[in-house]
Amino acid sequence: MLDADTLSEEMLIAKIRECNRRYWEEEASGDFSDEDYDALMEALRRRNPSHPLLSEVHAPRVSGTGMKVHHARPMLSLDKAYSLDELMSWVDKYRRSEKELLLVQPKYDGISAFWNGRVLATRGDGYDGEDISNKIALIEAETPGFRGPLSAVPHPIRGEIVIREDDFQTVYRSILNRNGRPYRNPRNAVAGIMGLKEIGPMLEQGAKLTLIDYNLFSEPVICSELRKRWEELCGRLEALPYPMDGIVVKLADEAYSDSLGSTAHHPRGQMAYKFTNRRHVSKLMNVVWSFGKNCLTPVAEFEPIEIGGTTIRSASLHNLQNILDRDIQIGDYVEVERAGDVIPYIAAVTPGPERRSCVISKCPSCGSDLVVDPPELRCVNPECTETTVQRLLSAVRILGIDGIGESNVRRMVRDLGIRHLSRMFELGVLEWRQLDGIGDTAAKKLYRQIQSARRTPDWKLLTALNIKGIGPNMAKVLLEKFSFGELRTATEESLSSISGIGPERAGMLKKELERQADSIDELLSIRGEPEPEQDLFSLL
Repeated sequence: MLDADTLSEEMLIAKIRECNRRYWEEEASGDFSDEDYDALMEALRRRNPSHPLLSEVHAPRVSGTGMKVHHARPMLSLDKAYSLDELMSWVDKYRRSEKELLLVQPKYDGISAFWNGRVLATRGDGYDGEDISNKIALIEAETPGFRGPLSAVPHPIRGEIVIREDDFQTVYRSILNRNGRPYRNPRNAVAGIMGLKEIGPMLEQGAKLTLIDYNLFSEPVICSELRKRWEELCGRLEALPYPMDGIVVKLADEAYSDSLGSTAHHPRGQMAYKFTNRRHVSKLMNVVWSFGKNCLTPVAEFEPIEIGGTTIRSASLHNLQNILDRDIQIGDYVEVERAGDVIPYIAAVTPGPERRSCVISKCPSCGSDLVVDPPELRCVNPECTETTVQRLLSAVRILGIDGIGESNVRRMVRDLGIRHLSRMFELGVLEWRQLDGIGDTAAKKLYRQIQSARRTPDWKLLTALNIKGIGPNMAKVLLEKFSFGELRTATEESLSSISGIGPERAGMLKKELERQADSIDELLSIRGEPEPEQDLFSLL
């Protein structure tokens, strides 16, 4: 890392200007990292806090219509914190009580933009952006309750234009830039595509961008619990399929936040926690395949290393495709980062002298042949115990049944033979009492929690079925058109007619709905068809 404190003020200014030029105008970071750039800015802040470079708002060079768009509400940059202690100092400065509500959101690594329902514009200098409506054909939107073409969204969206990491691993494997080469990473691809005058070649190759609404993922937390929940919150956001370079924390009370005003550079009611990404190299010793609700996730186990005072021995490899694309094998040397001083991940891989494949073909739980379903590796055996446990565990979490943790789910599956969500709702107090470690009080509490979950809305239950491709937003969209029972026989044509789905996704959803038809039938059989406007379990 660059030792910025050894540089004179003149050298700091020159290097920052060079970094700005190369990053924002040429989309090339060269031999400096985000951490180097942040170190330069902090060193200049200490030397000359009023220097105008510190308050400049930058935006990448894009090829738009040539028209300017004025932002009625400025789109400023955010002030940055580089440690949890710095972040907590900001919280303490502006909180009105220990119960002050905060919102924790991802800090996406893309291009800030604003859609007013008709025109798409960049952030620009924070006050005036460039009209980039000529790129709308490439962009789909993700906003609360909707995922589909940006042109179909009638309401305003403030967000970030990014390439989803799953799209980059699949769609962008075959997309070439203007020089005929693959894009290096999602951030580079977004900048390159937005700088194109003609997007025809990108449309022909199937390229797509995503405008992600800043408010789509927002975790509420009171300020007195932020430090305690920080690792949990970081982990939850880091698991999202979007490029990120930090986390945003803002005051939930917008009126109060607005009353604090802003500097020329940033609003006072928000703070960005910037990842510092310290790296160390270790040897990959093994890859363990852990079970999720729909697939197996590879976890790298390497020789212990210490980063930021914490000993790290493992990191997720995300999915099978990531292993294949990067040719990761046991015996390789891995460069490990700890993003935000919390989440370890493998940033780079160097082949070792002695290597062996880490890809498996048999399920570690039931021994069945695994199925490659890009980018994932899946066990499709409906009787697989570990897959059943993970799917039920995910379901009870979605339904908010706090008392049923993993140990209780394993007991349900092992001792009571519970394999489907519908059967769990039929359990009585006596059955819970049969499980080891559960007394009368605990059994009654679990029973009451499950009965309370009967009031859950249809979309949440549909999500709890863990059908691949149906998350909360998609569940709401589907149930606006179909009843729960009608989903079992929905055709590809009827599914593809829904905005934001399309033929390819409709085929996948149709296959998954057919695969889980028995589970849906079981739920229907224990409650009958619902009355209009009623919750799914209201007639149980």
